[in-house]
Amino acid sequence: MECVVLAAGEGTRMRPLTAKRPKVMLPLANRPMMEHLVLAARDAGISDFVFVVGYGEREIRKHFNDGSEWGIHIEYAPQRHQSGTADAVRAARELVMDKFLVLNGDMILKSEDIAALSRKHSPCMSISTTDHPKDFGVVLEQDGLITSLEEKSPNPRSNLINAGAYLFSSDIFDLIDHVLPSPRGELELTDALALLIADRKLHSYTLSYWMDVGHPWDMLDANTTLVESQTPYNKGTIEEGVSINGLVIVGEGSVIKSGTYIEGPCIIGKNCRIGPHAYIRGTTSIGDDCHIGHCSELKNSIIMSGTKIPHFNYVGDSVIGSGCNFGAGTKIANLRHDHASVRVCGKDTRRKKFGAIIGDDVQFGINCSVNVGTLIGSNAMFGPNSCIEGCIGDKAIIR
Repeated sequence: MECVVLAAGEGTRMRPLTAKRPKVMLPLANRPMMEHLVLAARDAGISDFVFVVGYGEREIRKHFNDGSEWGIHIEYAPQRHQSGTADAVRAARELVMDKFLVLNGDMILKSEDIAALSRKHSPCMSISTTDHPKDFGVVLEQDGLITSLEEKSPNPRSNLINAGAYLFSSDIFDLIDHVLPSPRGELELTDALALLIADRKLHSYTLSYWMDVGHPWDMLDANTTLVESQTPYNKGTIEEGVSINGLVIVGEGSVIKSGTYIEGPCIIGKNCRIGPHAYIRGTTSIGDDCHIGHCSELKNSIIMSGTKIPHFNYVGDSVIGSGCNFGAGTKIANLRHDHASVRVCGKDTRRKKFGAIIGDDVQFGINCSVNVGTLIGSNAMFGPNSCIEGCIGDKAIIR
């Protein structure tokens, strides 16, 4: 059986983090999020994969190559124009046999669920529950069959949603051939599913675990789940006087300097310099080639490769892109005075604690203050003592 992974989209809701990479290559627990999904499918017994690629496909091909590093075989199906999910599935038409899985590349699943789905009667759609069904396709089901699927309803009739994992046979391509462009000009897979629902042919499978990574703040919850599942190891150098508590991973070539305190679970990548006297708190992932310096504190954050947070900085509940540099004394706020949920560019994160989303190659002068819920585009530059809040565009310069 082949597993088709849909990985062609940019992920516009993840901007500015997708300026240099497709959404599926954003790091969680220091691996691209799609790698976690592929490993789960591999552990479920799947060895043949088809990646439907488009935006940023070079980075996907470079990272995964032919899959031999993971003991799998990968073929690529380019989707040159991202014209909908039905078109994305159709791109894999010549590379699959009669029965195949389709997985959205931006979600976290357990291998047990992937294995169970692969054994179901085709066609089958996975479903899950959520406390915010308005953001998804809302499902009704009865006796193991899907009876209704309504996209992003303002008044959802249930908390069951389409989880974006499917088991199909080659018959699905005939249905896709009859799909017409939606009002937004795309060929939607849900329109093909509607034909199956009308004929009472679409089976359901309820996932035991599912996590969607739809917005940057969702990355923090997914990162926490994945970091907590890792096995600790140390391939770097830990100096005397370092305190480590809990699950901590230290990558090859990294140095943890004296006086540093690390609370797991935490992952530190390769060739990093941490400390002296740094404080790294739980569920933080630090990418390769980073520097976290003297008296800097990090908490529940994702720090991508090549970023420098050298001294007297605070970063909490934030997602920081690659190649950033924090001037001394720069702080990111992560809690509103009224303790209400944080909003980013008008969107509710449903989180009481959330700091900032910072794109790649952002440069801060000394003593900058970044307010709660701030979004900063890539290549922005800020002068010393800047007070930064709201939505800041790419290449902004604030003196």
